[in-house]
Amino acid sequence: MSEQLNTQKKTVKLAKMGLLVAISIVLVYFIHFPIFPAVAFLEYDPADISIIIGTFAFGPLAGICLTVVTAVIQGLTVSSASGVYGILMHIIATGTYVLVAGNIYKHNKTKKGAIISLLAGTIAWVIIMFIANLIITPLFMGVTREIVMDLMVFIVLFNLVKAGVNSIITFFLYKRISGFLHR
Repeated sequence: MSEQLNTQKKTVKLAKMGLLVAISIVLVYFIHFPIFPAVAFLEYDPADISIIIGTFAFGPLAGICLTVVTAVIQGLTVSSASGVYGILMHIIATGTYVLVAGNIYKHNKTKKGAIISLLAGTIAWVIIMFIANLIITPLFMGVTREIVMDLMVFIVLFNLVKAGVNSIITFFLYKRISGFLHR
């Protein structure tokens, strides 16, 4: 009986995680736009909100799983123009975020813990994407590192805005949604 209940709980959790992935894909399909015209290929989208919510509800490992599944589906469908590069950058950015924020929140599930974890996740995102853009962008886009450095102020600001806005929205939505996810 206990094994059956455990299997049922895992199935329900997996279904909820699947729903979060689906929400993420729908969000990026309907909402995506460039923030800075100089780097129009960098588009804001709210897709990571459901991933962050899932991370807070189910932990950092679930957040990584949500990130990878979402990035691959998104990269093969609604954001296919960015291809492997987009999938890789999404996994690096969001994966770093959910590991940092998820591990902090897992140990301090308070409003203050949420704020600290969201801030730390945002900072980690910006730092890792600075590094990733210096290393990966020249390889995939066929440009020099100097060209990437010339755009770096826009890249850093873009990542700060995207992660920051998604963090703020997550902060206001999570408690309203967490009851459903923990049932």
